[in-house]
Amino acid sequence: MTTTQQSAAPTFNDVWRMFQETNHKFQETDHKFQETDHKFQETDRKFQETNLKFQETNLKFQETDRLLKEIGKRLGALGNRLGEFVQEMVRPALIRLLRERGLPVHQVLSNIVAYDDNGQFVMEIDLLAVNTNVAIAVECKSHLSVDDVNEHLERLDIFKQHFPQYAPCQLLGGVAAMVMPDEVGRYAYRKGLFVMAQSGDTVLIRNDDKFQPREW
Repeated sequence: MTTTQQSAAPTFNDVWRMFQETNHKFQETDHKFQETDHKFQETDRKFQETNLKFQETNLKFQETDRLLKEIGKRLGALGNRLGEFVQEMVRPALIRLLRERGLPVHQVLSNIVAYDDNGQFVMEIDLLAVNTNVAIAVECKSHLSVDDVNEHLERLDIFKQHFPQYAPCQLLGGVAAMVMPDEVGRYAYRKGLFVMAQSGDTVLIRNDDKFQPREW
C-alpha cells in the first residue's frame, strides 16, 4: 500500500473547520490587540492626568513661592518701620538719659551714613548723640539680638576711620530696642554698651551705677 493510499486527502469539511479555527484565533488575537490598545490609551490618559496634576502642583508651588517672597518683603518693610519707630521713640529721650549719666551731650543726629573712597556704602549709625568731647553711637532695633550687638561693635571699631571729624571725641556706644531679651541686654552690658529699652510709655537705661562704658 502506497503512502498516498495510507493518508487520505483532507476533505472540504476538514479545510472549512481549519479555516474557522484560524479565523477564531485571528478574532481572539484582534480582541487582545484591541484590549491592549485600550489599556495603552487608558495608561496614556492617566499619564496625561498625572502630567496635568504635576503642572497644577508646579503652578501652586510657584504661587506659594511668590506669596512667601511677598510676605518676606512686607515683613522686611515692617521690620524697617518698627526700627524707625524705635529710633523716633529713643531720639527725644536720648539727651536726657545720657545727661543723667553725666554725659552733657547737646545734639542728636539721625541716620548718618559713611561711604568709602569708591562711593560704596560702609555703615549707617541710627542715632549719634554728640558734644565737643563725646560721641555716643546708638543702634536701634525693634527686637535686638546678639548678632545685632556684634555688628554694632564692628561699626564702632571703624567709626572714627570713616567719620574722622569725630576722631578727637571720646566715642561710646549704645543699643536700644522695643524688645530687649535679658540675655542680649546682659551681653551688650558686658561689651561696654549702654542698654536702652522700652518701659511702659518711656525709655530707660538698664545699666546700673557700677557700669563702666567702653571707649573706642
